[in-house]
Order: sequence, then structure tokens, then C-alpha cells
Amino acid sequence: MRALPTRCRHLLRALGLRWKISILLAVGCSLVAVAIGLLIHDARARQIADAARASAVNQLVSVRKVYELTGRLDADKVGEADARVDCPRLPAPLRTAALDGERTTYLDMSGPHPAVWAARPVGGAHVLSVRLSLADDREELAELDRGLVAYGAVIVALAAVGGALLASRLSRELRTAAETARRISAGELDARIGLSGVPGTRDEVAALSSAVDMMAASLQQRLEAEQRFTADVAHELRTPLTGLHTAAELLPAGRPTELVRDRVAALRTLTEDLLEVARLDADREEPQLAAHRLGPLVESITRRSGVAARVVGDSGSCAAEGAAEGAAEGAAESAYVRTDVRRFERILTNLLVNARRHGGEPVTVTVSGTAVTVRDRGPGFPEKLLREGPQRFLTGAAERGQGTGLGLTIALGQAQVIGARVLLENPPPSGASATVVLPPA
Repeated sequence: MRALPTRCRHLLRALGLRWKISILLAVGCSLVAVAIGLLIHDARARQIADAARASAVNQLVSVRKVYELTGRLDADKVGEADARVDCPRLPAPLRTAALDGERTTYLDMSGPHPAVWAARPVGGAHVLSVRLSLADDREELAELDRGLVAYGAVIVALAAVGGALLASRLSRELRTAAETARRISAGELDARIGLSGVPGTRDEVAALSSAVDMMAASLQQRLEAEQRFTADVAHELRTPLTGLHTAAELLPAGRPTELVRDRVAALRTLTEDLLEVARLDADREEPQLAAHRLGPLVESITRRSGVAARVVGDSGSCAAEGAAEGAAEGAAESAYVRTDVRRFERILTNLLVNARRHGGEPVTVTVSGTAVTVRDRGPGFPEKLLREGPQRFLTGAAERGQGTGLGLTIALGQAQVIGARVLLENPPPSGASATVVLPPA
């Protein structure tokens, strides 16, 4: 019993707004049509009953006069009424009331032969009764009911169609607003709904659209201001950092000098990363795409990265064993991909450095079709990173000074530029895995 309402709720949730409004209007019009039909039916039934009772009483008066004058029932003077004395078919309640001295009527519309009776006592212990058939009246009432049902069905159908037509515009405007909101959330900040209502009216959809457009415009202004600020700060830091780097190179050799040079190098790396992030946020990067065989390209990038990683091809054979061991022998056959070598090297290098810095050895690079997977044996990615994605300046490491936290952000941004996808997961039994899926050539 409880499964049916649950199934109906699930069905209603699955329907669109247009169909919900149409169904609501149809149900509302159906209830109104049923209520009006019942009122009309009841009024007509009472009218027929009152007229039938009055006619039966008049016939009873006429029959009684004839019976008292002649002592018998003259069929020619009775007319259409079925007049009898002590009729055996007379309803028992009517007979009892007549014997008690009452002149009353009895209406029966439910049987196969609908009729109205009128009776009164005559001659002491006898009952004079008149019966009028109501078959025609019941047929008239049934015809009225059929007409009401037909007209009600037409009205409900017209209401449903009209509701669907009226809801189509509302549904279309809401779908436009939802699609624009999705485009804004995807990074297209200049997208606008553009719906405007008539001045002086209360158009809720237009008000919602205007609010979303205002929110998008404000968000776009703030993000552009943030991007300009980040780019300006990073650009302005370049000049003093260049001088600082030159000055650090002139310092005498020693442990303090090494620490200064290390921090200057880290600051320069952060500045370059900030500039790259600003360019990616501005969405003005133009990739130089070309077809390349993935296996040799991955081996070359892995050697240049300086990370001791093992490259495994589709066949599972070892293709490279870190930068210190030089070039690999017998690279496995791999697919051709369409990519920008410089940007792809940036992505893969960032993933390799991230695996070495935050993961555990050995670091493995697997080439499979048009996908490259970098896996380590460390503690894995934080659950928050897998759930919400990489966040800037959050490295996930407990110690400070271990990177800027921009590596994964830049990797995902550059992957979007070249049309690739980066999938992050923690495969069992341990470690982290980052898979770059490139478009085939």
C-alpha cells in the first residue's frame, strides 16, 4: 500500500515542469468539473422529483373525485396514471402512511421501473394509489449526465493543453537560465540569460534571470580583478627577483649562500607559477597541437624531469629507469596523440615531481593507449582533494616549504588547454594515481 504513493512521488519528480503544471491544471479542472456536474445533476434530479410528486398528487386528487362519484376507477378519466385500490405493488412505507390517514408520495428512481407513487385512504381500510412512470425522466437525467461528462472531458483536455502551452514558455525560460548558470559555473563568466520582464509587472522568472545576470557580472568583475592583481604582482616581482638571483650568484661559496640561493630559486618558481596560473585563468592560451607518438614522448619527458621513475608501455615492459640511467632501450609501441609538447611536458613533469615529493617510491609511469598514468606508493591523495579538486597553495604535506601547492592546479589547467583529462584516485592497496587521457591524433 505504501509502495504506490512512493512510486507516484518518484514519477512526479521525474516529470518536467511543463508536465507537472499540465497535470495540476487537468486535476484542478477535473475536480471543478466533477463538482459542477454533481451540483447540476442534483439540481435537475430535485426538479424532476418535485415535478413528479406534484403531478402524482394532482392525479391522485382527480382519481379520488372520480372514484367517490362513480365508485369505480374509470380508465378513460384517469389518463396515463396507473390508479388502483389496494395495489399489491404499493410500497409498504407508503401503504402504512396512507392507512394512518396521510396523503403522501413515494419516489423510486433506482429500480428497473422508476416511478412515483401517491396514495390516500378511502373507505376506511382501503388505500387508493396512483403510479406514474419516470422512465423518460430518468433517461433525460442520464442524457444530462453523459453531456456533462463529455463537456467536462473537453474542458479538462483544453485546460491541459492550455497549461502545457503556458508552461512551455516558463519551462523554456527556466531551462535557459539553468543552462546559462551551468556555463557560468564552467568558467564562461560573460554568459548572460538576458531575459527582461515588462516594467510594472511581477515576472518572477525575469527577476530571477536579472539576479543571476547581476551575480555573474559581479563575479566576473571580481575574478578579473583578482587575475589582474595576481598577474601584476607576479610580473612586478620578476625584476627584483632577477637582481636578487644575480646577487646571490655573486655570494661566496658556503652553507648560507646555498640557503639563500635555494630560497631565491623557490621564490622565482613561485613567481613563474603565479604568472602561469594567471594566464590559464584568463583563458587566453593557444596550444600548438601536433601528432606525436606517446611512448617515446613520455620517455623523453621523464628523463628530463629528473625524477627516478620507471616507464612501462602497453606490453608491460620496462621502457625507462629514471634520469640517472639515461635513455631506455626498446620502447614499447604506443598510439599517436594530438597534443602540445611543451604543455604536455609541463603536465607530466608536475605530476612526476608531485609523486616524488609527496608520494613514496617506486614511481611508475604507465603508457596505455592514449593515457599516461603516474603512480607512487605513498599515502595517497587527501580525501578533500579527491572530493573538491586541487586548491591553490595547499600541498597536502604536513611540513612547510615542500612546494607551492600550484603543481596540480597548473597540470589540470594545461590539460584543459590541450583537450586532455586528468583523473586523480587512490588505487588499492596504497599510493596515489594521476592519469592523463590525451585526445588521439
